[in-house]
Amino acid sequence: MLSLLFMGFALTMLISAFYDMATMTIPNWISGVLIVLFMIAAPLSGMGWSAIGLHVLVGFGALAITVAMFAFGWVGGGDAKLFAAAALWMGWPGALMFAAYAALAGGVLTIVLLLARKYPMPSHLQSWKWSARLLKEGGDVPYGIGICAGALLAFPETSLFLTANALG
Repeated sequence: MLSLLFMGFALTMLISAFYDMATMTIPNWISGVLIVLFMIAAPLSGMGWSAIGLHVLVGFGALAITVAMFAFGWVGGGDAKLFAAAALWMGWPGALMFAAYAALAGGVLTIVLLLARKYPMPSHLQSWKWSARLLKEGGDVPYGIGICAGALLAFPETSLFLTANALG
């Protein structure tokens, strides 16, 4: 059962990345699914209520920080909610590694897009709306991709994952 929930987490994160790449938006239902999956997985993993509470606190802390970043125009609203929902899964101190991985992946993505936007877009990509939007000079960066990468890299090191694996 836990394996299915963990796969659900990974699949939902991947969907968020593809959704953000294709539309430059991350719908609320994605964050909602992540929260529901966590609320099912955490008690089944053998985590105590205090550990679950700490994960929830980390999620709210991440939401407060990312909403402030949204207010300054640094990230989109979907990015803020996705980051917080993923941070819920990471707990403490896993959220720190998640943030580092997400920042690194997002930075690499930004550099790649900035470089790609300096050159003319190949004609076969011009007819695809998502690629035209992605490669448009001065366009936004789908940071959901970096958040997804950060979450998938950090999750195997989290207390939730390690606790569940100890159960067998």
